[in-house]
Amino acid sequence: MANRLQAAASPYLQQHAADPVDWYPWGSEALARARTEQRPILLSIGYAACHWCHVMAHESFADAGIAERMNRLFICIKVDREERPDLDRIYQQAHQLLNGRPGGWPLTVVLTPDDLLPFFCGTYLPKSPRHGLPGFGELLERIHTFWQQRPELIRTQNAQLAAALHTIAASAPSDRPHLTPAPLAALRPALLRAVDPLNGGFGSAPKFPQANLLARLQRIAYDARCAGTVDVEVEDSLRRTLRGMCFGGLCDQIGGGFFRYSVDARWEIPHFEKMLYDQALLIPLLADAVASQLCPELSDTLERSVDFLQRELLAAGGLCATLDADSDGGEGRYYLWTPESARAAGLDAEHYALAAACWGLDAPANFEGVWHVRQRRSTAELATTFGLDPPTVATRLAHARMQLLTARARRSPPARDDKQLTAWNALAISALARSGRLLAREDWIELATKLHAQLRGEAWRNGRLYAVRRHGQAYQAAFLDDYAFLLDASLELLQCRWNAETLGFTVALADRLLDQFEDRDAGGCYFSPHDAEPLPARPKPLHDETLPSANGITARCLLQLGHLLGQPRYLRSAERILEWAWPALETQPLSCATLLTALEEYCQPALQVRLHGEAAACRSWWEFAVRQPAARRCVFAIGDANAALPAVLQAPRIQSAAVCAQICRGAHCDEPLTDFDAFTAALSVSQP
Repeated sequence: MANRLQAAASPYLQQHAADPVDWYPWGSEALARARTEQRPILLSIGYAACHWCHVMAHESFADAGIAERMNRLFICIKVDREERPDLDRIYQQAHQLLNGRPGGWPLTVVLTPDDLLPFFCGTYLPKSPRHGLPGFGELLERIHTFWQQRPELIRTQNAQLAAALHTIAASAPSDRPHLTPAPLAALRPALLRAVDPLNGGFGSAPKFPQANLLARLQRIAYDARCAGTVDVEVEDSLRRTLRGMCFGGLCDQIGGGFFRYSVDARWEIPHFEKMLYDQALLIPLLADAVASQLCPELSDTLERSVDFLQRELLAAGGLCATLDADSDGGEGRYYLWTPESARAAGLDAEHYALAAACWGLDAPANFEGVWHVRQRRSTAELATTFGLDPPTVATRLAHARMQLLTARARRSPPARDDKQLTAWNALAISALARSGRLLAREDWIELATKLHAQLRGEAWRNGRLYAVRRHGQAYQAAFLDDYAFLLDASLELLQCRWNAETLGFTVALADRLLDQFEDRDAGGCYFSPHDAEPLPARPKPLHDETLPSANGITARCLLQLGHLLGQPRYLRSAERILEWAWPALETQPLSCATLLTALEEYCQPALQVRLHGEAAACRSWWEFAVRQPAARRCVFAIGDANAALPAVLQAPRIQSAAVCAQICRGAHCDEPLTDFDAFTAALSVSQP
C-alpha cells in the first residue's frame, strides 16, 4: 500500500512511496502530529542518485519488521536534499557538531518534536550488526528508550546545540575590518601544499574534483602570464590534475561527462553517480585550459562533456539533476566492460586492438573482475605503437567510441532524476556561456540563452524565484544559491549577447536577493529567505562546499553589477559580505576560494569593456576582447539602442564612429576609443 509520498513531486520521494514505512514529506502535517503525540521525528535525508541511500532503502525501509518499529516509535519524514538544501545544511552541520566528523547521505537524524533539534545523528546505518554497531532495528529501540528515560539530558544537549548553530550563523568581526588583498597572497602556498604531487587533485581518497580550488589555481597561473612570467609549479599542478581527471576513471571515456568523485587517489575508479553541478563546474575549467593553451589536448573531453549534457540531461525546459550510481542491480554496471562485450559492440579486430590499448582492456581488470575504462595511452603513443599517424588514430578511436556508446545505450540505463534545479541549471548556463564565448561556440551560447529564457519563464513568477521545476511546474521558494547562481548566469549571458530584457531581469534578481536574504545588521546573506518557515538555525553560507559559496558568488556579482550600473548600493552590500567573512578569509583561505575571488574583484576590479555601435561593427572588437582567458575582464557589446539604457551605459557622443569603446576599472573609465588598433593596444597594457 502506497504511503503519503506517492503524491510528492520529487522522484526521490516517489522511490519510497511503496515502502511499508509510514513516511511523511516535510511539512506542517507531520510536524503537528509529532508535537501533538510528543513522538520524536525520524528524519531521513537523501537523493535519487545516492548509492548508499538505495542500500539502506533496500535493507531497512523495505523490511516490514524495521518499518513496524519505525512507525510505532517515530513520526517518519523523508526529505530530498536537492529540494530542501536548507534542511540538509542545518542537519549536516548538526551531525558535524554532535559527532565531530562530517555527515553524508543518507543522513539519519532523530529530532525532538518541539524544537526540531536532533539528539541522534548518523548516516548509513546497516540493518544487521556490523563493525561493533548494532543493527538498525535494535538502534531504533535504544534511541526511543533514551528519548523516554533521559529527557533532561536531551534538553541540555539541545540547548548547547542550538547555541552552537546560532554562533556559527551569527559570527561576524567585532570591528569593521580593513579589506586588503593579503589573504590572496596566502592562498598560493596553501594550494600547493594541498596538491597531490603524484596524481594531482587535492588530498587522497576519496578524491573530489574541487573545482573552486582549481579555478583559483588557474587564476594564479593567468596572473603570472599577464605579468610576463610563468608560474611553473602552479601550471604543472593544474596540468597534472586536469589530465588525471580527464583521462582517468573520473571521466566517462565513452559517453562523456564526469562522475562525482574517485574512490582512490589515482582517479582510477569513481563513485558512479553523475551530477549536473559537477559538469557545470568542470566545463568552464576545461574551456579555460583549452583556450589558454594550458591543456589544448583536453578539447575532446570538453566537447564530449557538453555533448553528454545535451544527450542525457537535457529535457523540456532545462537540465535534469542527476543520473543514478546504480543500474541493472549494481553500482556502475551501465559503464563497465569486458573484452568480450567490447568486441560484441561491433568493433573489428583493427578497431578493437586500438581501443583496448587506449582504454586498458589489454590490462588486468580494475573493478570487481571487469573493466572501468580510462585513457592509458595518448594518441601520440598509440600512433607510434600501431604505426599510424595521429589523425588516423583519433578517427579510429572516435569510431570505436561511437560503437561502444551505441552498444551501451541498449543496456538498462541508470535512473535519471528529472527535476530541474534552478541553482544547478544556472551553473550550467554560466558554464555554457563562458565556454562558448572563449571558444567561439555559438551553439553553446545559443543553448545557454534558451535555458536561461526557459528558466526565467517558468521559475520567476511575480517577482519571486522558485528552486525546483518538474514537468513545467515550479515549486519551493528559492534559496540564496538559486538567486546568486542565476545572477551570475545572467551577467555571463549579457557578455555574450547584450539584451535590455536580460539586464532588467538581472537588476530585479539582484534587488530581490538583497531584499529577501541580506543580513542588514551583520552583513552577509542568509541561505533561506526572510519569510521562510522557522527552523532550528538560519545559516549564512561562508565556505565553499560541493557548490561554490553563495555569498562569494553574490559578492562578486554585486561588484560587477554595481560597477556596470554605477550603483553604490550593490557595491556596499558586496563590501559588507566581505567584511562579515573577513575572519575566515584571513584564517581559512582554502575553504573560501570563491569569497577570495570576490575579494580580488573588490581590491582590484576587473576591466569592464563597453562597446557601442551596430552589432556587426562591434563583433570583431568583442571577439578580440573576449578570446583572452588570462585577462580579468568583462566585455559588454551594448550596441546602439541608447533610449533603453540607463544613463551610465549610454554611448558617448562621438560623431561618425562605427564603434566606440570604453574601458573602465571600478568607477573610473578611460576616454572613449574609436580606433581598433588603439583599442587593442589599450587592452594589452591594462592586464590583468
